[in-house]
Amino acid sequence: MSGDQPVAELHPDYSDKDATARPWSEAVAVLTRAEVFWLSTVRPDGRPHVTPLIGLWSDDALHFCTGPAERKARNLATNPEVVVTTGTNTLHQGFDVVVEGRADRVTDEAPLTRLAELWEAKYGADWHFEVRAGAFANAAGGGRAEVFEVVPRTAFGFGKGEPYSQTRWRFG
Repeated sequence: MSGDQPVAELHPDYSDKDATARPWSEAVAVLTRAEVFWLSTVRPDGRPHVTPLIGLWSDDALHFCTGPAERKARNLATNPEVVVTTGTNTLHQGFDVVVEGRADRVTDEAPLTRLAELWEAKYGADWHFEVRAGAFANAAGGGRAEVFEVVPRTAFGFGKGEPYSQTRWRFG
């Protein structure tokens, strides 16, 4: 996105009459604070796959990691298109965010090193990673974790409570 603000549109059919489109900055705040995200991918046979995971928002993209043999990594190898969601599980309060985009591998050492530092700062010492051969490596001798970034193509925000609202943000 490189600093460009997306176009925000309020969906009047799914919003209270007094609602207005929510600013992208509110969605970024939710994405930054969230501890758990839900990643939706597509299996090679076309069936959906959804799994919870941790991740972080940095440099206008959502980042997550996974072992190369995990179902989500195998799905991404054949179809990198994803939907990532986060928010609250309440009906009458909160703000849910849905991000649609393409999950691309991050393999360069400098961005991976920065992301590893951010991961540990957000999730604590249990999530300390070293960078080796274009991926995260668990310092305690655990396995390899490939890192992906999702730059939003379209995102949705669902305001719950007074007023209810549905905002769509379109990027570039």
